[in-house]
Amino acid sequence: MIDFHTHLGRQGLRRTATFSPAELVLKMDKWHIDKAVVLPLHDSPSGWYFGTTETVLADCSQFPTRLIPFAQIDPRFGDNSPKCNFRELLAEYKERGCLGVGEMTANMHFDNPLVINLMQQVGEAELPVVFHAAHVIGGTYGLVDDLGLPRLERLLKEAPNTVFAAHGPAWWSEISADANDKTRGGYPKGPVTPGRVQELLANYPNLYGEMSAGSGFNGINRDPEYGLKFLEEFQDKLLFGTDTLSRNMEEKSVPIVGFMERVLAEGKLSAEAHAKITHKNAARLLKLE
Repeated sequence: MIDFHTHLGRQGLRRTATFSPAELVLKMDKWHIDKAVVLPLHDSPSGWYFGTTETVLADCSQFPTRLIPFAQIDPRFGDNSPKCNFRELLAEYKERGCLGVGEMTANMHFDNPLVINLMQQVGEAELPVVFHAAHVIGGTYGLVDDLGLPRLERLLKEAPNTVFAAHGPAWWSEISADANDKTRGGYPKGPVTPGRVQELLANYPNLYGEMSAGSGFNGINRDPEYGLKFLEEFQDKLLFGTDTLSRNMEEKSVPIVGFMERVLAEGKLSAEAHAKITHKNAARLLKLE
């Protein structure tokens, strides 16, 4: 399996809370995960997660066959201009081994000209992007959209050559058409009536759903019967992930691991869909095949 979403580095105020590459690999072995994408988090406004592109590159070099580094670039970097040229930086990170960009957590609108500019150049570099979707500016982190994800759709149109892996509550809450401004920042419950997630996945070849964290698991499991149908229908557009970021995280706090094993073993998900979601789609996007 390929985990499309993990983090390393200092977690919280105390330096002793640093999550090491060796600890991550031990968890991967326990959970039967072969490779993991490691996402820097140094621009998170929450301020408690410290992992730069430089530290991620160094960490991943300790386990080069297991850990895959991504690069972190804030859209406001450089001259804070919608014409800023990121090409040289992207080329450098790619040459040094980064296979993608993210996690994008800048608390800006998806269709901010600064974001569009960076994302277009990431597409030119042929690198995929993992983003966290948020519902408000301020008090949280992640690229921000309105109900119905119109700003994300504009970005998809403006950067058609950029592959996006969508993650976060403001994305997964819209798996159901009953999403509203009160629920889309959290983990809504109840039956699913297909919503904007399905529409965007179906209409935009450059968009994938990344299933990590509580938001991803909730999106798939709030309506268990529908969730299995969703996995089958969109098997070509989904990516397995855990959002592992701490030595304290065990399987009960990362339920997607046991869920994917269980639905395959019980015959509730086809072997073909399981293979695509857990590794084939990721391998294709990361050019590992």
